[in-house]
Amino acid sequence: MAFLTTDKLVIVGAAGMIGSNMVQTALMMGLTNDICLYDVFSPEGVAEEMRQSGFDGVNITATTEAEVAFKNAKYIISSGGAPRKEGMTREDLLAGNCKIAEELGKNIQRYCPDVKHVVIIFNPADLTGLVTLLYSGLKPSQVTTLAALDTTRLQSALAKKFGVMQNEITGCATYGGHGEQMAVFGSHVKVAGRNLTDIIGTPEFTEQEWDEMKTAVTQGGAAIIKLRGRSSFQSPSYLSVEMIRSVMGGEKFRFPVGTYVHNDKYDHIMMAMKTTLDANGAHYEVPQGTPEENAKLDASYEHLCKMRDELVTLNIVPPISEWNKINPNL
Repeated sequence: MAFLTTDKLVIVGAAGMIGSNMVQTALMMGLTNDICLYDVFSPEGVAEEMRQSGFDGVNITATTEAEVAFKNAKYIISSGGAPRKEGMTREDLLAGNCKIAEELGKNIQRYCPDVKHVVIIFNPADLTGLVTLLYSGLKPSQVTTLAALDTTRLQSALAKKFGVMQNEITGCATYGGHGEQMAVFGSHVKVAGRNLTDIIGTPEFTEQEWDEMKTAVTQGGAAIIKLRGRSSFQSPSYLSVEMIRSVMGGEKFRFPVGTYVHNDKYDHIMMAMKTTLDANGAHYEVPQGTPEENAKLDASYEHLCKMRDELVTLNIVPPISEWNKINPNL
Protein backbone atom coordinates (compact mmCIF):
# COMPACT_ATOMS: atom_id res chain seq x y z
CA MET A 1 0.00 0.00 0.00
CA ALA A 2 1.17 3.52 -0.79
CA PHE A 3 0.91 5.83 2.21
CA LEU A 4 0.46 9.61 2.24
CA THR A 5 3.33 9.95 4.71
CA THR A 6 5.70 7.92 6.85
CA ASP A 7 5.32 10.41 9.74
CA LYS A 8 3.99 9.19 13.06
CA LEU A 9 0.27 9.66 13.74
CA VAL A 10 -0.96 9.42 17.34
CA ILE A 11 -4.59 8.69 18.13
CA VAL A 12 -5.35 9.88 21.68
CA GLY A 13 -8.26 8.15 23.38
CA ALA A 14 -7.75 5.15 21.11
CA ALA A 15 -9.42 2.66 23.46
CA GLY A 16 -12.78 4.40 23.14
CA MET A 17 -15.40 4.14 20.41
CA ILE A 18 -14.38 7.37 18.68
CA GLY A 19 -10.68 6.62 18.95
CA SER A 20 -10.91 3.03 17.74
CA ASN A 21 -13.00 4.14 14.76
CA MET A 22 -10.39 6.81 13.97
CA VAL A 23 -7.67 4.18 13.99
CA GLN A 24 -9.55 1.97 11.55
CA THR A 25 -10.46 4.88 9.29
CA ALA A 26 -6.86 6.13 9.19
CA LEU A 27 -5.66 2.64 8.27
CA MET A 28 -8.33 2.22 5.59
CA MET A 29 -7.35 5.58 4.08
CA GLY A 30 -3.68 4.58 4.03
CA LEU A 31 -2.55 7.74 5.78
CA THR A 32 0.71 6.53 7.32
CA ASN A 33 2.70 3.38 8.03
CA ASP A 34 3.38 4.54 11.61
CA ILE A 35 0.34 4.80 13.86
CA CYS A 36 0.37 4.88 17.65
CA LEU A 37 -2.66 4.24 19.84
CA TYR A 38 -2.60 6.09 23.17
CA ASP A 39 -5.05 5.96 26.05
CA VAL A 40 -4.93 5.95 29.84
CA PHE A 41 -6.94 2.74 29.52
CA SER A 42 -5.00 0.12 27.58
CA PRO A 43 -5.61 0.40 23.82
CA GLU A 44 -3.84 -2.91 23.16
CA GLY A 45 -7.12 -4.66 22.37
CA VAL A 46 -7.85 -2.14 19.61
CA ALA A 47 -4.30 -2.52 18.29
CA GLU A 48 -4.69 -6.31 18.17
CA GLU A 49 -7.95 -6.02 16.24
CA MET A 50 -6.34 -3.70 13.73
CA ARG A 51 -3.39 -6.06 13.28
CA GLN A 52 -5.78 -8.95 12.82
CA SER A 53 -7.62 -6.96 10.14
CA GLY A 54 -4.61 -7.59 7.93
CA PHE A 55 -3.52 -4.04 7.09
CA ASP A 56 -0.25 -4.34 5.17
CA GLY A 57 3.03 -2.55 5.75
CA VAL A 58 2.01 -0.55 8.81
CA ASN A 59 3.51 -0.45 12.29
CA ILE A 60 0.67 -0.33 14.85
CA THR A 61 1.78 0.36 18.42
CA ALA A 62 -0.24 0.88 21.61
CA THR A 63 0.72 2.46 24.91
CA THR A 64 -0.59 4.02 28.12
CA GLU A 65 2.57 6.12 28.53
CA ALA A 66 2.50 9.71 27.27
CA GLU A 67 6.23 9.92 26.55
CA VAL A 68 6.17 6.76 24.43
CA ALA A 69 3.09 7.93 22.55
CA PHE A 70 4.10 11.50 21.78
CA LYS A 71 7.83 11.10 21.18
CA ASN A 72 8.54 11.89 17.49
CA ALA A 73 4.82 12.42 16.77
CA LYS A 74 4.11 14.59 13.75
CA TYR A 75 0.30 14.37 13.68
CA ILE A 76 -2.17 13.97 16.55
CA ILE A 77 -5.93 13.52 16.74
CA SER A 78 -7.38 13.58 20.24
CA SER A 79 -10.74 12.33 21.40
CA GLY A 80 -9.29 11.82 24.85
CA GLY A 81 -11.91 13.48 27.02
CA ALA A 82 -14.99 12.40 28.96
CA PRO A 83 -17.92 11.55 26.65
CA ARG A 84 -21.16 13.47 26.63
CA LYS A 85 -24.13 11.59 28.10
CA GLU A 86 -27.87 12.06 27.71
CA GLY A 87 -29.07 15.26 29.34
CA MET A 88 -25.61 16.85 29.25
CA THR A 89 -24.59 19.81 27.15
CA ARG A 90 -21.10 20.20 25.71
CA GLU A 91 -20.60 22.99 28.23
CA ASP A 92 -21.20 20.56 31.11
CA LEU A 93 -17.87 18.97 30.21
CA LEU A 94 -15.98 22.27 30.41
CA ALA A 95 -13.79 22.07 33.52
CA GLY A 96 -12.80 18.41 33.47
CA ASN A 97 -12.06 18.16 29.78
CA CYS A 98 -10.17 21.46 29.70
CA LYS A 99 -7.84 20.12 32.40
CA ILE A 100 -7.26 17.11 30.14
CA ALA A 101 -6.57 19.53 27.26
CA GLU A 102 -4.04 21.40 29.41
CA GLU A 103 -2.15 18.16 30.06
CA LEU A 104 -2.28 17.28 26.35
CA GLY A 105 -0.84 20.66 25.41
CA LYS A 106 1.96 20.30 27.93
CA ASN A 107 2.75 16.78 26.68
CA ILE A 108 2.99 18.12 23.13
CA GLN A 109 5.39 20.84 24.20
CA ARG A 110 7.38 18.38 26.30
CA TYR A 111 7.67 15.44 23.90
CA CYS A 112 6.88 16.58 20.33
CA PRO A 113 7.22 20.36 19.96
CA ASP A 114 7.90 19.91 16.23
CA VAL A 115 4.52 18.22 15.63
CA LYS A 116 2.97 19.42 12.38
CA HIS A 117 -0.75 19.40 13.21
CA VAL A 118 -3.15 18.56 16.01
CA VAL A 119 -6.91 17.97 15.67
CA ILE A 120 -9.02 18.22 18.84
CA ILE A 121 -12.50 16.71 18.91
CA PHE A 122 -13.42 16.21 22.58
CA ASN A 123 -16.05 18.60 23.89
CA PRO A 124 -16.49 21.45 24.37
CA ALA A 125 -14.11 21.38 21.40
CA ASP A 126 -13.81 25.17 20.97
CA LEU A 127 -12.45 25.45 24.51
CA THR A 128 -10.44 22.21 24.69
CA GLY A 129 -8.81 23.19 21.39
CA LEU A 130 -8.02 26.65 22.71
CA VAL A 131 -6.46 25.26 25.90
CA THR A 132 -4.43 22.69 23.95
CA LEU A 133 -3.11 25.41 21.64
CA LEU A 134 -2.18 27.66 24.56
CA TYR A 135 -0.16 25.06 26.45
CA SER A 136 1.36 23.32 23.40
CA GLY A 137 3.25 26.40 22.24
CA LEU A 138 2.20 25.68 18.65
CA LYS A 139 1.19 28.19 16.01
CA PRO A 140 -2.55 28.89 15.57
CA SER A 141 -2.55 27.26 12.12
CA GLN A 142 -1.35 23.98 13.67
CA VAL A 143 -4.29 23.25 15.98
CA THR A 144 -7.85 22.80 14.70
CA THR A 145 -11.11 21.50 16.12
CA LEU A 146 -13.93 19.47 14.67
CA ALA A 147 -16.68 21.87 13.65
CA ALA A 148 -17.65 20.15 10.40
CA LEU A 149 -20.15 17.89 12.11
CA ASP A 150 -22.56 20.80 12.44
CA THR A 151 -22.28 21.55 8.72
CA THR A 152 -22.79 17.92 7.69
CA ARG A 153 -25.85 17.74 9.96
CA LEU A 154 -27.32 20.74 8.16
CA GLN A 155 -26.37 19.34 4.77
CA SER A 156 -27.90 15.94 5.52
CA ALA A 157 -31.10 17.49 6.92
CA LEU A 158 -31.58 19.55 3.75
CA ALA A 159 -30.80 16.56 1.53
CA LYS A 160 -33.43 14.47 3.32
CA LYS A 161 -35.97 17.28 3.17
CA PHE A 162 -35.62 17.85 -0.57
CA GLY A 163 -34.91 14.26 -1.60
CA VAL A 164 -31.50 14.94 -3.16
CA MET A 165 -27.99 13.59 -2.64
CA GLN A 166 -25.90 15.38 -0.02
CA ASN A 167 -23.41 16.64 -2.60
CA GLU A 168 -26.29 18.47 -4.29
CA ILE A 169 -26.53 20.67 -1.19
CA THR A 170 -23.73 23.19 -1.76
CA GLY A 171 -22.55 26.29 0.09
CA CYS A 172 -23.63 24.70 3.36
CA ALA A 173 -21.91 25.93 6.54
CA THR A 174 -22.30 26.60 10.23
CA TYR A 175 -19.93 28.97 12.00
CA GLY A 176 -19.00 30.12 15.48
CA GLY A 177 -19.17 27.68 18.35
CA HIS A 178 -19.63 23.93 18.15
CA GLY A 179 -22.73 23.86 20.30
CA GLU A 180 -26.29 25.04 20.54
CA GLN A 181 -25.12 28.65 20.10
CA MET A 182 -23.69 28.00 16.63
CA ALA A 183 -24.58 30.25 13.71
CA VAL A 184 -26.37 28.41 10.90
CA PHE A 185 -25.78 30.15 7.57
CA GLY A 186 -28.35 29.43 4.86
CA SER A 187 -27.84 32.42 2.59
CA HIS A 188 -25.14 30.74 0.49
CA VAL A 189 -26.84 27.34 0.22
CA LYS A 190 -28.04 25.88 -3.07
CA VAL A 191 -30.35 22.88 -3.32
CA ALA A 192 -29.64 21.07 -6.58
CA GLY A 193 -28.74 24.46 -8.11
CA ARG A 194 -31.62 26.42 -6.57
CA ASN A 195 -30.99 29.14 -4.02
CA LEU A 196 -32.27 28.01 -0.62
CA THR A 197 -33.33 31.62 0.07
CA ASP A 198 -35.74 31.39 -2.87
CA ILE A 199 -37.34 28.26 -1.38
CA ILE A 200 -37.63 29.38 2.25
CA GLY A 201 -41.02 30.97 2.86
CA THR A 202 -42.80 28.98 0.15
CA PRO A 203 -45.20 26.07 0.71
CA GLU A 204 -42.32 23.75 -0.22
CA PHE A 205 -40.28 24.93 2.78
CA THR A 206 -41.93 27.36 5.18
CA GLU A 207 -40.13 29.78 7.48
CA GLN A 208 -41.28 27.65 10.41
CA GLU A 209 -39.79 24.49 8.87
CA TRP A 210 -36.48 26.27 8.32
CA ASP A 211 -36.42 27.56 11.90
CA GLU A 212 -37.20 24.06 13.18
CA MET A 213 -34.42 22.58 11.03
CA LYS A 214 -31.87 25.09 12.31
CA THR A 215 -32.81 24.25 15.89
CA ALA A 216 -32.59 20.53 15.15
CA VAL A 217 -29.12 20.97 13.64
CA THR A 218 -27.86 22.76 16.75
CA GLN A 219 -29.18 19.86 18.83
CA GLY A 220 -27.93 17.17 16.47
CA GLY A 221 -25.58 15.62 19.01
CA ALA A 222 -28.36 15.23 21.57
CA ALA A 223 -30.54 13.63 18.90
CA ILE A 224 -27.91 10.97 18.22
CA ILE A 225 -27.70 10.20 21.95
CA LYS A 226 -31.47 9.64 22.03
CA LEU A 227 -31.40 7.51 18.88
CA ARG A 228 -28.40 5.37 19.79
CA GLY A 229 -28.18 5.60 23.55
CA ARG A 230 -24.67 7.00 23.33
CA SER A 231 -22.90 10.02 21.85
CA SER A 232 -21.81 10.23 18.23
CA PHE A 233 -18.70 8.25 17.37
CA GLN A 234 -18.69 7.28 13.69
CA SER A 235 -19.25 10.73 12.20
CA PRO A 236 -16.69 12.58 14.36
CA SER A 237 -14.21 9.77 13.77
CA TYR A 238 -14.50 9.94 10.01
CA LEU A 239 -14.47 13.72 9.70
CA SER A 240 -11.50 14.18 12.03
CA VAL A 241 -9.45 11.67 10.05
CA GLU A 242 -10.40 13.55 6.87
CA MET A 243 -9.05 16.67 8.58
CA ILE A 244 -5.68 15.12 9.39
CA ARG A 245 -5.50 13.64 5.89
CA SER A 246 -5.74 17.14 4.41
CA VAL A 247 -2.75 18.44 6.37
CA MET A 248 -0.79 15.30 5.48
CA GLY A 249 -1.04 16.37 1.85
CA GLY A 250 -4.32 14.71 0.89
CA GLU A 251 -7.43 16.42 -0.41
CA LYS A 252 -8.30 19.81 1.06
CA PHE A 253 -10.88 19.51 3.80
CA ARG A 254 -14.41 20.14 2.53
CA PHE A 255 -16.01 21.84 5.51
CA PRO A 256 -15.31 24.59 8.08
CA VAL A 257 -13.01 23.77 11.00
CA GLY A 258 -12.56 25.42 14.36
CA THR A 259 -9.48 27.63 14.31
CA TYR A 260 -7.82 30.26 16.48
CA VAL A 261 -9.21 33.69 15.62
CA HIS A 262 -7.47 36.95 16.38
CA ASN A 263 -8.80 40.02 14.60
CA ASP A 264 -10.53 43.34 15.31
CA LYS A 265 -13.95 41.74 15.85
CA TYR A 266 -13.26 38.28 17.28
CA ASP A 267 -10.23 37.86 19.48
CA HIS A 268 -8.36 35.16 21.42
CA ILE A 269 -10.95 32.53 20.66
CA MET A 270 -11.28 29.19 18.87
CA MET A 271 -14.32 29.06 16.60
CA ALA A 272 -15.49 27.85 13.21
CA MET A 273 -14.72 30.29 10.43
CA LYS A 274 -14.66 30.07 6.64
CA THR A 275 -11.49 27.99 6.54
CA THR A 276 -8.95 26.38 4.29
CA LEU A 277 -7.28 23.30 5.76
CA ASP A 278 -4.46 21.78 3.77
CA ALA A 279 -0.76 20.98 3.98
CA ASN A 280 -0.13 24.57 5.11
CA GLY A 281 -2.44 24.17 8.09
CA ALA A 282 -5.58 26.18 8.80
CA HIS A 283 -6.25 29.66 7.46
CA TYR A 284 -9.49 31.57 7.74
CA GLU A 285 -11.59 34.51 6.72
CA VAL A 286 -14.62 35.85 8.55
CA PRO A 287 -17.80 34.63 6.81
CA GLN A 288 -20.34 37.17 5.65
CA GLY A 289 -24.02 36.33 5.62
CA THR A 290 -27.27 38.20 6.09
CA PRO A 291 -27.46 40.74 8.93
CA GLU A 292 -29.38 38.13 10.96
CA GLU A 293 -26.71 35.47 10.31
CA ASN A 294 -23.89 37.86 11.18
CA ALA A 295 -25.67 38.77 14.41
CA LYS A 296 -26.02 35.10 15.26
CA LEU A 297 -22.26 34.67 14.74
CA ASP A 298 -21.63 37.61 17.07
CA ALA A 299 -23.85 36.00 19.69
CA SER A 300 -22.02 32.69 19.32
CA TYR A 301 -18.71 34.50 19.86
CA GLU A 302 -20.04 36.15 23.01
CA HIS A 303 -21.13 32.74 24.34
CA LEU A 304 -17.65 31.33 23.70
CA CYS A 305 -16.05 34.32 25.42
CA LYS A 306 -18.11 33.65 28.55
CA MET A 307 -16.90 30.04 28.64
CA ARG A 308 -13.31 31.13 27.97
CA ASP A 309 -13.52 33.65 30.82
CA GLU A 310 -14.87 30.90 33.07
CA LEU A 311 -11.64 29.00 32.41
CA VAL A 312 -9.76 32.00 33.79
CA THR A 313 -11.99 31.99 36.89
CA LEU A 314 -11.32 28.26 37.34
CA ASN A 315 -7.56 28.90 37.04
CA ILE A 316 -7.29 26.53 34.08
CA VAL A 317 -5.87 29.34 31.95
CA PRO A 318 -4.36 32.66 33.06
CA PRO A 319 -5.79 36.05 32.01
CA ILE A 320 -5.51 36.66 28.28
CA SER A 321 -2.86 39.34 28.86
CA GLU A 322 -0.52 36.57 30.04
CA TRP A 323 -1.11 34.07 27.23
CA ASN A 324 1.83 35.31 25.23
CA LYS A 325 4.16 34.29 28.06
CA ILE A 326 2.99 30.71 27.76
CA ASN A 327 2.74 30.62 23.97
CA PRO A 328 4.62 33.38 22.13
CA ASN A 329 2.60 32.60 18.97
CA LEU A 330 -0.59 33.96 20.58
